[in-house]
Amino acid sequence: MKQWMCGPCGLIYDEALGLPEHGLPPGTKFEDIPDDWECPDCGVTKADFYLIPD
Repeated sequence: MKQWMCGPCGLIYDEALGLPEHGLPPGTKFEDIPDDWECPDCGVTKADFYLIPD
């Protein structure tokens, strides 16, 4: 599974772990997160996240 980082604040979204406390269960792929979802730490949208290379 992939990891994504929020550009502005550095939050890491790990698809394997999800963010259950924010409604994203473990195993939720980044592409399956709704487009209007916001970073729980800084409030930016998915467009401000980038894929962390393996």
